[in-house]
Amino acid sequence: MCVAGANVNDHLLLEVTLEAIVVERPLPTPEDPQHLCLDKGYDNASARQVVEAHGYRPHIRSIRDEGVAAASSETDKKPRRWVVERTFSWLQRWRGILIRWEKKPQNYLASLKLASALLWFRRAWKLGSPLLR
Repeated sequence: MCVAGANVNDHLLLEVTLEAIVVERPLPTPEDPQHLCLDKGYDNASARQVVEAHGYRPHIRSIRDEGVAAASSETDKKPRRWVVERTFSWLQRWRGILIRWEKKPQNYLASLKLASALLWFRRAWKLGSPLLR
């Protein structure tokens, strides 16, 4: 995981973030490729190169397509990017994450991991996961 200031563009941290993934990935095949959805902030050549170098098929929202999507009449398709926004909203309930008081990035990262673990534990408990019984 990578911690940086709020004034750093996301596409500059893309490679560090993809290298920090700790979940075991299955090998992509032509029949079953792995996809990575990104917003229009990653619509540049360097981000596409990084995504393809890590073995993902990029799905990047184009800056030029924003007006076309707004004029579209297809209202039955829900955008999947709101999953990330919802998770950010849940994490902002923690005051120590909303307002960064820690000076060291390691301490902030630890509080972020603790908050994430507690949020997902509570969600699993609420959904009645058999692993928690």
